[in-house]
Formats: sequence, structure tokens, C-alpha cells
Amino acid sequence: MARFDKSRAKSTKPNAPVTARPRRETMSPAIEDTMFFPRLRRHAKWMFVLLALVFALGFVGFGVGAGGVGVGDIFRGSGGGGSSVSDAREKTEEQPNDAEAWQDLATALQADGDLAGALEAQARVVELLPEDPNPLRELAALNFAVAAEKQQELQLLQGAAALIGAGHNFPRPTVGGVQIGGDAVGRAVNATVAEQITEVSIEAQTALGDAIAAYEQLAALQPNDPSVQLELAQAAVQAGDLGTAITAYERFLVLAPDDPSTADVKRQLDQLRAATAG
Repeated sequence: MARFDKSRAKSTKPNAPVTARPRRETMSPAIEDTMFFPRLRRHAKWMFVLLALVFALGFVGFGVGAGGVGVGDIFRGSGGGGSSVSDAREKTEEQPNDAEAWQDLATALQADGDLAGALEAQARVVELLPEDPNPLRELAALNFAVAAEKQQELQLLQGAAALIGAGHNFPRPTVGGVQIGGDAVGRAVNATVAEQITEVSIEAQTALGDAIAAYEQLAALQPNDPSVQLELAQAAVQAGDLGTAITAYERFLVLAPDDPSTADVKRQLDQLRAATAG
């Protein structure tokens, strides 16, 4: 005797017609007007202006691009790297000419998110070991990392500036007859963001310039290392130093004509030469 399958008993009959569910009646305007999201959509232009102002002012208040300590720095420094940093720093104070101690400090600071401090410590390692290419390569990489971080800050600041500019296309909201985000506030925010954009842009270019200088110093120590020439060329391209990039790429092709990246390097060279010729 076949067992009774409960799940099959509830299934839809094969030939049963499918009936459409009745549509809900549209919510009355009075009720819809009391709900948050419909009102948000209707008054989005006011919210856009306010969000633009809040976003931009957040850069001022939290120290983004200003060289100060922001919320991100507080959270980043709240990890477990504090003790290792303090231990490494104490070791450098006890042995100020110990390159290994300074290297440990640079590594600890980098792990803790303090790239500026790591750069200072790594520069000290280079001073103590001027003929060792490894500290120089690490110094160049750190400068490259700082440049990347500054470029990210720059993109955020430019986004804030774009939001503020777009927000000016809408009428400003009023509360109790007082206009929010008047011209004086808008000009102050615009001026602050513009100043920070300039500052962060300069910091990014400085870090790229320092990376190029480190790679050039490294190339002097290892003139026959094609990887150094390739890294120097890539850093120079990022910094817009096309002449240095062309020279480094040409040197790379001489040192490693059969390298797998040769075809890409030749294409890049053609583009750089065309750019400088124009």
C-alpha cells in the first residue's frame, strides 16, 4: 500500500488555472504623505543640499587632508599595534644607531597605519645603511603608498566639492524663515575644501617625487637591475615625469630585452614619446 505524501497533497493541481492576485489599492495621499521615504523622495533636493554641506563640513571637522588627527586615525590607532610601536621606539632610543631597530619601528608604524611615521623611520634606516638597496626599495614603496593614500583623500575631497556645486543648483531650504546654507556658508565651505584639495594634491606629488628620488638612488646602486628601472619608470609615469619614465623604460629594454613585459613596455614607450612630441 503506497504511503501518503503530505507534501503532494498541498501541491497545485497540474491543470489548475493560475489566478492573478488582486492589486492593492493605491495608498491615499494623506497617509502616504506621513511616511518617511515618500516624503524623502519628494523633498530629495533639500536633502541633497544638506548632505552636500554635511559631507564637506565633515572633512573640515574630522581633519581629512589637513594633516591633523581624524576619526579614521583614532580607529586605525586603536588596534593592537600600539605596544609593538612603543617597544620598537624604545629600542631606537636605547640604540639610535641600530638600523635593525629603526627597521622594526618602520614596520610597526606601517602596520599601525602611520605611514608618515614609517617614512621617517625608514629614512633613518637608509641613512644608517646607505649601500644596502633593500631599505631604499622599502622607502620608495612607502612613498608610493603615501601617494596612493593622498590620491584617495583627493578623490573624496573632489567628490565633496562636486556635491556642493551640484547642491547650488537647488533652492536652499528655509527653517522658520531663515535660509539654511546661505551664500556665506557656501563660500566658506567651498574655500575650505578648495584649500584642502590643493594641500593634498601637493602632498601626493611630493610623495611621488620622493619615490622617484629613492628609485633613482636605488638605480645608482644597482644599475644592471631591470626591475629597478621598471619601478622607476612606473613611479615617474604616476608623477607625470615623462622624461624620466622614457629613460628608465629604455634602460629596461636594454637590460631585459626578452622579459615577458617587453611588449607592454614598448607600447608604453610609444605613448610617452608621442605625448612628449606633441
